[in-house]
Amino acid sequence: MDGADSPVATILLVDDSRTIRQILRNSLVGAGFTVLQAGDGQAGLEVMRAEHPDLVLLDIDMPVLNGLDTMRAMQSDPELAEIPVLFLTARTSGADVAEGLGLGARDYLRKPCEADELLARVGAALARRQAEIELSLKAQELDDLSTTDQLTALGNRRRWQVAVSQLQARGDLSRPIALAMIDIDHFKVINDTMGHLDGDTVLTLVARRLRNAASDDDTLVRWGGEEFMLLRVGPESAHIAHTAEEMRASVCRWPLAVGIDRVVEVTVSVGWVTGSLGEMDHLLGLADERLYAAKAAGRNCVVGLA
Repeated sequence: MDGADSPVATILLVDDSRTIRQILRNSLVGAGFTVLQAGDGQAGLEVMRAEHPDLVLLDIDMPVLNGLDTMRAMQSDPELAEIPVLFLTARTSGADVAEGLGLGARDYLRKPCEADELLARVGAALARRQAEIELSLKAQELDDLSTTDQLTALGNRRRWQVAVSQLQARGDLSRPIALAMIDIDHFKVINDTMGHLDGDTVLTLVARRLRNAASDDDTLVRWGGEEFMLLRVGPESAHIAHTAEEMRASVCRWPLAVGIDRVVEVTVSVGWVTGSLGEMDHLLGLADERLYAAKAAGRNCVVGLA
């Protein structure tokens, strides 16, 4: 292990031979790893689900559930599929090893194996897994940046599109949804009279109040300019009228502090609609119509269509 502060990797040994497990355990513990054990594949799966080890050393020939079937069970379980596996085999034929590698195993060891080879292959598998985790985190970070509005910290239209695409890919287009389109009233006047820096502050503060009024499960994005869009999915979408009114009220309830001893009163107009996931494009048009109806009604109000 690299240094006293390095996290200790946990390795699960799954082998029906106590002797083999003890030999492997001694080498691994001596190298600083935490070691768990199981005598067959079924017991191994139970340990994996309970302990989530960093690596599994998995024997191919075992009673109850052999290594290949254990690997298949891992691949079918999202919580276990990413755990790296090294196969253990005493067979001279490479057919089982090839099948195991085809199922996603990282490497294999022939029994009996030397301690140096064991530690080298374990270290390589763990290093590869750590590199994959770091790459995934970096990709997620970049994706978050690309789907986040940098001014308000809300999602942007790309995040909206990703969220909708994911929902539609799951099927069930009859699933109920609600949309609410929110627009800051007279925002151009704010920019023209107070300047764009204060306008940006208003956008940020309004976004924060809208987020606080929405549910944690809602998708709320900056739609563009001074417009925001909320998506709610499922049975709770029936309560969108209440949420829309709460968002409107949350913005105008108190003036916004845009600087030292400087405040501005801001209102929003809201248009909302309900329907099904399969009607998304049509509902977007209806939400836009309801928003303009709210503007025509004098602004600082909510107009909806159930």
